[in-house]
Amino acid sequence: MNNQDQIILKGMNFYGYHGVNPEERLVGQKFVVDITVGCSLLKPSVSDMVYDTVSYSDLFKTVKSIVEGQPHNLLESVAKNISDAIFLNYDIETISVTIKKPDVPIDGANLDYAGITLTRNKGK
Repeated sequence: MNNQDQIILKGMNFYGYHGVNPEERLVGQKFVVDITVGCSLLKPSVSDMVYDTVSYSDLFKTVKSIVEGQPHNLLESVAKNISDAIFLNYDIETISVTIKKPDVPIDGANLDYAGITLTRNKGK
């Protein structure tokens, strides 16, 4: 893919039970997810038809089902599951998934969030 086209969903808020600490698994916490999907938007930009593009709504539902689904120890694992599902179900070339824990349980921590970003290319 030689273009720079992207679909961006930023600031998706979910409640999940991911983490290594037992209280994270028991009580759960808020997660904020951003995704940037690289794909050609040439066809939908010409046709103006939703079926020619990757649906924002469908991407959101995919992310929601994973973040609100089975608990994982690490955000890295959650992000990998998100990227794998999106690669499997949509015609995309790249994906970047950022997951943030705004209420991270670190004693004495004064920070906006802790998080990770995972970036993958199709076939790699």
